[in-house]
Amino acid sequence: MVIKDSYRDGLSSNGAPLIEIKHLCKSYNGKSVLDNVNLSVTRGSILGLLGPNGAGKTTLISILTGVIGKDSGNITVNGLDPDRELGRIQSIGSYVPQTLAFYPRLSACENLEYFGSLWGLKGKKLKERMEFCIDVGSMQSFANKRVDKFSGGMKRRLNLAIGLLNEPEILYLDEPTVGVDAQSRNYILETIRKINRERKTTIIYTSHYMDEIEQVSDDIAVIDHGKIILHDGKQAILTRTEAVFISVGQMGEAAVKELQHLEGIEVEKEGVHVTRDGRFSEKMAAVFTVFQDHGVWVKNVVFGHGTLEELFLKLTNRRLRDED
Repeated sequence: MVIKDSYRDGLSSNGAPLIEIKHLCKSYNGKSVLDNVNLSVTRGSILGLLGPNGAGKTTLISILTGVIGKDSGNITVNGLDPDRELGRIQSIGSYVPQTLAFYPRLSACENLEYFGSLWGLKGKKLKERMEFCIDVGSMQSFANKRVDKFSGGMKRRLNLAIGLLNEPEILYLDEPTVGVDAQSRNYILETIRKINRERKTTIIYTSHYMDEIEQVSDDIAVIDHGKIILHDGKQAILTRTEAVFISVGQMGEAAVKELQHLEGIEVEKEGVHVTRDGRFSEKMAAVFTVFQDHGVWVKNVVFGHGTLEELFLKLTNRRLRDED
């Protein structure tokens, strides 16, 4: 895939925050949806935003894009205040929703032309942006076909392409790979990384697919019950070492009972978590003594949480959130 287009100047990732959120609060009918949210998004980075159903993700994105207003708190986007300069903020951003946001009875080109005109594009500039978006979406062979004849993957690629028409400095992506085949999913993820890397586009990416967040994100934020409960660089999060997980074969009831009596030990079906503290060596020795006494086979020892999904479930609880 070749992305060939000039882009905005001055967007190199220099570690400076592009978005700053301080003490943000929002309530609906007396129920707090965002509670004292503090978050910064580095210019030129990809932030993976995770949270269970009803955690506040959509409300946060809606406030940042100007769809709804905040109750209190301060927000700056590229140094701009949305209370006074919302139009300028919206002109440098683009939102790609989870729902397919185009006209199915029109062709891909007709959709791009229509949405481009809404951004005020016309003439040579509109044609250039359409060609760029068709190239990004790898839609050359079906650009003039009606969209309702497209496969799920083709529709998702068009959805993303429309979001790139205005050359956004900030791109908000909400579940951009829902319902697509593995090849289209991989292509979309590669496209997102390429746009970020080559165009320095700042991206906020929400998804329920933990492996996608691991693949594309530089930083990860977890929101639950309207609060940011974790925000750090991806590598720092995935290599956190407050615990060690010892993966084992089948454990008998006697071994489980002995392990449950040890302090700082959490026993699970697949293995044992050992908390890292001043008594870590002592606890590890005690665990392996139990394993040896009861013939428990050790498969693997993992420092940190191992996967983002394991950490996410630990932080947000395993309870279903359908009622939220």
